[in-house]
Amino acid sequence: MRSGIATAAFVWVTTSSALVQAQAPPPPPPPPVQDIAAGRQITVDEALAVALDGQPNIVARIADYDAARLRVDQALSPLLPQLTGTWTAARAQNVSTTEASLTTRERTITAWSTSTIARVSLSQVLFDFGKTFASVNAARALADVSLEELELQRQLIALAVKESYTNILFGQRVIRVNQQAQERAELNLRSARGFFDVGTRPKSDVTRAEVDVANARVDVIRARNFERSARVALNVAMGIAADTPTQVVDNLAYQPLALDRARLQTDALRHRPELRQAKLRADSAEALAKRAFLDFLPDITGTGFYGASRADMNEIWELGLNLNWPLFDGGNRIARYREARANFDAARARVKAQELDISREVDQAIIAVEEAQERIQAAQKAVESAQENFRLAQGRFDAGVGTILELTDAQLELTRAQNLEAQALADNRIALARLERFVGRR
Repeated sequence: MRSGIATAAFVWVTTSSALVQAQAPPPPPPPPVQDIAAGRQITVDEALAVALDGQPNIVARIADYDAARLRVDQALSPLLPQLTGTWTAARAQNVSTTEASLTTRERTITAWSTSTIARVSLSQVLFDFGKTFASVNAARALADVSLEELELQRQLIALAVKESYTNILFGQRVIRVNQQAQERAELNLRSARGFFDVGTRPKSDVTRAEVDVANARVDVIRARNFERSARVALNVAMGIAADTPTQVVDNLAYQPLALDRARLQTDALRHRPELRQAKLRADSAEALAKRAFLDFLPDITGTGFYGASRADMNEIWELGLNLNWPLFDGGNRIARYREARANFDAARARVKAQELDISREVDQAIIAVEEAQERIQAAQKAVESAQENFRLAQGRFDAGVGTILELTDAQLELTRAQNLEAQALADNRIALARLERFVGRR
């Protein structure tokens, strides 16, 4: 059975010029989690709304973005005045010795003195040749990368919801197919036993029918376990308890459509968050390279302080202008600049690589959609033929002119054709969901 299947959040329709999106009306507000736990059937749009509203991975990415925005403020802070208050108190002991005289003895005198200085200092960067602004631009680009990471996480969660949602439907359909196969196998077993009792069929026909019934039961058990696993995956993707008895609405109906490769490729290069992240990282690397180059230039800072000194609290103040220009640091700044340039070159190359990856993914998704559509049509014809073949084999067996082997083969072919039809329908949904993901939509 297939592990990754999803439904499309948008309907792709064809116009005379290109494939466009016909977006459905806004979905209703997501149902409360307790309603889902109670077993109410939910649509794929409702499942998406629940997931995008409170999935823990999305909440974590939102917090990451908030932290990244605050790092922009940190990078900007050196341009603002820096105000510092200090207060220093010291108590010192002075020991002195007096010399002896004719009238006095030698004495040791201990004296304590207390000094206190309080001051408020102010410093302001007057000119740094754009170093701080370069750092701010780099931090801002990384904050935008974090925002794109949030959108990427939303798209991945949406795809996981669609896959697991369709997996549930696929599992339910396979359960029904195998249950019908089990019922047919049990009917054949009863017929084989009846023929054996009257002496018209050998014991081997009964044994073969019993084997078919056992195999059908095993297939039903496997299908049920697959459906349960898919429900757990859907609950986790929505961010609710794994054991919630979620029920879904069947949407595996097939609707043929046409795809415009050029339009989809253009949309993907415009909307994919991974490409926007790569471009923003290149912008950040460029800003850091500029920052590394500007480290060769000096900083000009104005300083000043005002305070008082105890015991008489004399007023003290000072104004100053500092020029800080490291002339040689052993080649450290040169190495940092070359490293930053190398990082920038690598980031630009990754943008090109990302564009190629996106084009490949979109083309592969389109091929998968077209293949699934063709398989659906072929599978539906195969089901019709297998049903007719089974009907004829059943009639021949009941009339006593057909063999149990012929009937069993016809039954297996019918079950196989029905399973292939369900698989093709599910693959069509997952292919559409992945195409939407590769185009950059939820």
